[in-house]
Amino acid sequence: MNLSMRRYENEADFWRIRNFLREAWLFNDCREHCWHVAWLDYWRWHAIENLQACGPLSEVVFIWETPSGEIAGVLHPEEAGDVYLQVHPRFRSEELEGAMLDAAEEHLAVWQDNAYTLYTWARADDTLRQDLLKRRGYGQGKWVTHVWRRDLDSPVLEAPLPEGYTIRSLGGLDDLPGRSLASWRGFHPDEPDGNYEGWEWYLNIQRCPLYRRDLDLVVEAPGGEIAAFCIFWYDDATRSAYIEPVATVPQHQRRGLARAVITEGLRRVQRLGAQRALVTGMEPGPNALYASTLSPEHDRFEQWVRKWPVGTPDAAD
Repeated sequence: MNLSMRRYENEADFWRIRNFLREAWLFNDCREHCWHVAWLDYWRWHAIENLQACGPLSEVVFIWETPSGEIAGVLHPEEAGDVYLQVHPRFRSEELEGAMLDAAEEHLAVWQDNAYTLYTWARADDTLRQDLLKRRGYGQGKWVTHVWRRDLDSPVLEAPLPEGYTIRSLGGLDDLPGRSLASWRGFHPDEPDGNYEGWEWYLNIQRCPLYRRDLDLVVEAPGGEIAAFCIFWYDDATRSAYIEPVATVPQHQRRGLARAVITEGLRRVQRLGAQRALVTGMEPGPNALYASTLSPEHDRFEQWVRKWPVGTPDAAD
């Protein structure tokens, strides 16, 4: 296979990678063997811009191309030391994935506990990648991700809300502080509000190319505060919708709010022409919610890790 590797160069590369992921998605029968394009956007504008999860794209993204410039594979971390191999199914081979792991081990490993450490992921039924990882000294990590899916070829029934709660789209700028505070409380339930750092980060969420305010849904409590939320990212090029994030503020949990807001989002994207919706879960509670609200159909991804205590901390640069 005559492929060459290079680093990410400019904004044009980002948009080429988005199209590459869409093509791979369709070739993979609309299954997340590679990232959904919405997750790439969310990673760039939230994980990198807001959370500084890894370095700039020019330092952490590597592209494999054919002589004609067609993208065959893309390597990048989600966060430092945690890498993803995005491979187009037409070019998939042990040779290419081995070259991608070579680059990851050389450029993207982190120095942790006196060893270079690199995490990556393999689908539970992906024997090619699993066998390759085993031969290279990787073992299974502790995390497992489930990507739940639902085809939208049948009616989506409305889920009831408790009395006094309503579902609506996010409003204008005045709504962002309340929405951001709900996110803080939903994802940091054990931390005091005094650690909350403000709402301006949400402006980067709204910069994502697929962002639509009518699909940024909140559940409003009887007192007017935001009690739960979720965002649907609808990609009309693949007629698929990705759900991320979903959370309920602790004092409003166990009232069916997350189920209700997800269901409303499913109905909205179905009206827009979506044929499939997906959501990712790692914990038992969310997985149970997603399996019952979407369907039991899912792909399972397992974490793999390699550690090698050689050289000095800067030897992988």
